[in-house]
Amino acid sequence: MKRLHRFSMTERPLAALLRQRLEQEGVACLLRNEDLFTALGEIPLLECLPELWVIDDEVYPRAILLLESWLKEAETVSAPWICAGCGERLEGQFGSCWKCGRERD
Repeated sequence: MKRLHRFSMTERPLAALLRQRLEQEGVACLLRNEDLFTALGEIPLLECLPELWVIDDEVYPRAILLLESWLKEAETVSAPWICAGCGERLEGQFGSCWKCGRERD
C-alpha cells in the first residue's frame, strides 16, 4: 500500500471525490484520516490531514497519472475567463456566460 496524495483540511471533499473517481477506474484505494480533523490540537496537524492511499502497489503508477491529470484539469477549469460574446469576466467554474448565454470556448 502506498500513499498517493496528502490533502489540506479544506480539500476533504476533493479527497473523497478523487477516491470515488479512482474506484470507478478500477483502482482500489482508501482515504485515511478523513475524520481526524476533530482531534486537531490533540494530535499533530500532519497526522490529521486526509491522505489517499492505493492498496495495490502495481496500479500505483496508473493511479498517479490519473490523479495528476484530474488535478491539472481542475486547475484549468477553475481559471477565470472572459466571454467572447459580451466581454463579461466570469469565474472558472462556469461553463457559459450568465449575461449573454454564450458557451465557454
